[in-house]
Amino acid sequence: MALSRVCWARSAVWGSAVTPGHFFTRRLQLGRSGLAWGAPRSSKLHLSPKADVKNLMSYVVTKTKAINGKYHRFLGRHFPRFYVLYTIFMKGLQMLWADAKKARRIKTNMWKHNIKFHQLPYREMEHLRQVWARGRYPEVHGEFRQDVTKCLFLGIISIPPFANYLVFLLMYLFPRQLLIRHFWTPKQQTDFLDIYHAFRKQSHPEIISYLEKVIPLISDAGLRWHLTDLCTKIQRGTHPAIHDILALRECFSNHPLGVNQLQALHVKALSRAMLLTSYLPPPLLRHRLKTRTTVIHQLDKALAKLGIGQLTAQEVKSACYLRGLNSTHIGEDRCRTWLGEWLQISCSLKETELSLLLHNVVLLSTNYLGTRR
Repeated sequence: MALSRVCWARSAVWGSAVTPGHFFTRRLQLGRSGLAWGAPRSSKLHLSPKADVKNLMSYVVTKTKAINGKYHRFLGRHFPRFYVLYTIFMKGLQMLWADAKKARRIKTNMWKHNIKFHQLPYREMEHLRQVWARGRYPEVHGEFRQDVTKCLFLGIISIPPFANYLVFLLMYLFPRQLLIRHFWTPKQQTDFLDIYHAFRKQSHPEIISYLEKVIPLISDAGLRWHLTDLCTKIQRGTHPAIHDILALRECFSNHPLGVNQLQALHVKALSRAMLLTSYLPPPLLRHRLKTRTTVIHQLDKALAKLGIGQLTAQEVKSACYLRGLNSTHIGEDRCRTWLGEWLQISCSLKETELSLLLHNVVLLSTNYLGTRR
């Protein structure tokens, strides 16, 4: 009995000795398995910051869009008039940024492939004309300079403390003078284009009178008769035919109606008809008129290659307005017809006869569809 108890105690002691060894073996196995499983865990932890950043960014963007949507609904519900202005302002910023990016892309392509302005497709030429790329392309005179001047003026007067509130007030009171075209409402665009056309139309009778004054200076009797007949038709409200204008190509290529031979007052009147400032010295005005007319002539050639039928309604109206016709209140079909007449005249002229194209801004647009009112 005692011996059996001793044996049991001894076996218990050895069993306790073996059991920890078995336990350590299991722990070692678990540790090894943990190490084997822990290697991809450390790799996962190494890549998780990037995934966390992406998830955080997507979360922030989603929340921002949701908050922005709630903000828009709040403005539209409680401040409808301000919301309209706010929407136009945000869309204007997007349009301005898109125009700048497109112009940069076009200029980069021109630089890479050594392409000149007149070699571009029509739409790219027209976009550069509007956005303007002076410096490398000095022949392009667009509207961007005027836009930059307006923004610069607003930036300067908003420098003093609290002056930005005055800027907002001035922009609200004088949108045509201070806001660039990207921030005009559709109604403002129509109204402002009418105002600008009224400015240039004031010079039309003056230009016709200057043409009448130079008739005695023309040596050819046939040309004198054609010019007299053309001026009479326009003064009577008749829209001239294409052949009536092209018959005068010769007298507009040299004295007395070439651009370099025009009188100073005549040049100033033409500058107003082209919506250019007339307060500069006559030599500079002549240079600006020649470059502007050359750009239009190049645009006409590119447009004739593209085809008027490929233009949208807005592009047709914009092209007509640039060439002297107030297209804001004329139907699309009538605008296409008038633009076709312009192209027929323009594509028939040489570079030495561009003075006739310059005067065509007045000759072809004054009485079209009763626009002389």
